[in-house]
Amino acid sequence: MSASVQYALPILGGPSAQGGPPDELSAAPAEQGIDLIAALLAQQADLTAVERFSQQHAEADRPGQSRYYQSLLPATAPGPGQQYGFEVDLDRCSGCKACVTACHSLNGLDDGEAWREVGLLHGGGQAAGGSSGGASGLPVLQHVTTACHHCLEPACLNACPVDAYEKDPVTGIVRHLDDQCFGCQYCTLACPYDVPKYHAGKGIVRKCDMCADRLADGEAPACVQACPHEAIAIRVVDRDSVIEHAEANAFLPGAPNPDYTLPTTVYKTNRVLPRNLLPADYYNVRKEHGHWPLAIMLVLTQLSVGAFLVELILRGAAGGRALPDPVHAFFSLAWGLLALQASTLHLGRPHLAFRAAIGFKHSWLSREIVAFGLFAPLAMLYAGLTWWRPEFYERSEWLPQTLGWAVVGAGLLGVFCSTMIYVVVRREFWNGPRTTLRFLGTTVVLGLAVTLLTGTLSANLFPNAAAYGHDLTRPLAIALAAAAACKLIYEVAVFQNLRDLQFTAMRRTAVLMTTVLRGPTLTRFVLGTLGGVVIPALLAVGDPAANSPAALYAAAAAFLLTLGGELAERYLFFSAVVRQKMPGGMTV
Repeated sequence: MSASVQYALPILGGPSAQGGPPDELSAAPAEQGIDLIAALLAQQADLTAVERFSQQHAEADRPGQSRYYQSLLPATAPGPGQQYGFEVDLDRCSGCKACVTACHSLNGLDDGEAWREVGLLHGGGQAAGGSSGGASGLPVLQHVTTACHHCLEPACLNACPVDAYEKDPVTGIVRHLDDQCFGCQYCTLACPYDVPKYHAGKGIVRKCDMCADRLADGEAPACVQACPHEAIAIRVVDRDSVIEHAEANAFLPGAPNPDYTLPTTVYKTNRVLPRNLLPADYYNVRKEHGHWPLAIMLVLTQLSVGAFLVELILRGAAGGRALPDPVHAFFSLAWGLLALQASTLHLGRPHLAFRAAIGFKHSWLSREIVAFGLFAPLAMLYAGLTWWRPEFYERSEWLPQTLGWAVVGAGLLGVFCSTMIYVVVRREFWNGPRTTLRFLGTTVVLGLAVTLLTGTLSANLFPNAAAYGHDLTRPLAIALAAAAACKLIYEVAVFQNLRDLQFTAMRRTAVLMTTVLRGPTLTRFVLGTLGGVVIPALLAVGDPAANSPAALYAAAAAFLLTLGGELAERYLFFSAVVRQKMPGGMTV
């Protein structure tokens, strides 16, 4: 304060710098300076909002504290067509994060775990009368507190394969059932607001439940009670009104489009916010989790399905006279079973994997599991008969084709469900055409690669047996080179988004692949080019006999390199996608 006094006196009319006595003209300014000093001292003695809030609680009787929050709680329970929702007053939020701390403490969250977060929006700054800065043209910094929006159509609930979410029919609160969860983390991908949080130590997902137990007893949720500015409240919202606001995209600047889940949180302000308001972390790019177990499962299931499909087409082209190749059937089945085993490594509680089909009516993940659950036993039967009871195929012309198409049909259904798992979450990198072409491309490319390998392997193990009636090494090599080249060209096209004028989601993905994920990107294209294009092309030009060691070594190298490239591509599929989320802060 001494610095303030020394600074204020000369400016506001104390003795002159030359030391002369103050005259009549300087007397009034001197009195003003003294008054200002007194005001500054009084301001220093005043408590901050947080300090007054803390003192109020310390002096109040604990049983009567709830009366301070009655204005922040609904007077009545929701009626028909209504539910509870958060209301955030943007004009009151200071970004102090008292709500974050209270939520963390009351819910016993671990370090690094948060169910409520505070972000920052910024914008404006144009000249007065401009299109974005409003009347004043001043820059705007707006703090935003966010938590679960308890949506009318919660994506987490619809995506969950084990029905570990429930939406209360009266309050509308979306609660997570920890005991039911087996930690697949699909809800963390499906929620556009990044609300559910996976807890690796517990192997489950957890999220905000609006402190439902406290609300039931008339107590304010932790975040509402802790905010010193009363910026957060619980209100009763009309569901029709929520739908109308979502259709008009009247939610919050910088937030995902609300028409997907219909969030019920209401953000209000008495100001006119600039149209160019952006999250503070808008230009941040960071890679997402690679989900290696999922990447391996997707690639290997598509390999297995593709291998059975290619073999079925080749036998059909031979007029149905060729019997299933035992080596090929074994390889195709082994990769498929390995894929299903790898999928359990992604679960936080794999011993509960048997629950996966519970959400079949609404979850694409449940449908995928059911489809591949049908594919596996059919493939085992098909391969088993090939090895141990080939006479069944010899006696019947329709059995190999019928059983083969049943295997392929179940497998393609599983690949379709795998595609829909990612399409429905509305991330641009995972949209319908992109995901479909990637997954079907992997199915075809790896199906050809493994068929090329097993064909040469069978020819070397059984020289007198020509698979499918004749040597198909050269046609398979040409087909593999063509399919792999088309897939690589399609994937390279993502880099054209670097020229986008706006910082779109696809531009973010392209930036990630050329910076943070440069290593995996180079690995994908180098391995894919060598294994899928170069070696098959050389094999087709050289045209060695299928039973020659050169053909076997080339086919093995092509398969392993192509498989490595597809695994790298699937890692990029997960790590280069842009996560949808609420506005973040400068340090995110």
